Amino acid sequence: MNEAQLKESLDQIFGQHMEAELAGDLDATMATMTDHPHLVNVPTMVGGQGPEGVRQFYTNRLIGQFFPPDVKFETVSRTYSPERLVDELIISFTHTTRMDHILPGVEPTGRFAEVVFVVIVGFSEGKVAYEHIHWDQANLLVQLGLIDPTGLPLTGAGAAAKLRRPSTPDPFFNES
Repeated sequence: MNEAQLKESLDQIFGQHMEAELAGDLDATMATMTDHPHLVNVPTMVGGQGPEGVRQFYTNRLIGQFFPPDVKFETVSRTYSPERLVDELIISFTHTTRMDHILPGVEPTGRFAEVVFVVIVGFSEGKVAYEHIHWDQANLLVQLGLIDPTGLPLTGAGAAAKLRRPSTPDPFFNES
């Protein structure tokens, strides 16, 4: 399989997986995954191991609360290998619904947030084998008013802004 075919294949598999997740279709989501998948949301340690663990994660923490209706996914980069793809994205939303997959136990704040995510998706036999999801939890909590950034090296939405425009000045050092 050449590079273009590899990218097209992985994009198709992951695209079907994401469409099923966004639609809240548990059976269709599970059908895109291997017989022994796992999912780890690294900052919160929330996820699932094996088909029953992943099914429970989707049922209890994702379906119906994936992201609020105004969510926007902005791809910064996508990197491919034969076994995985890595997405670097900025996800923006207004926190109007519970989101127990990234904010377990946190009630909606009504605040807008832009968060940098990295999603590593492993593939085996033409299906999703795992997802390792990393995001900037501290700066998310600042934007939602749950952490006071005073005296801390946190920028809230500044992290996403810097990713979009790397020439944005460093907020912690005067470079004069």
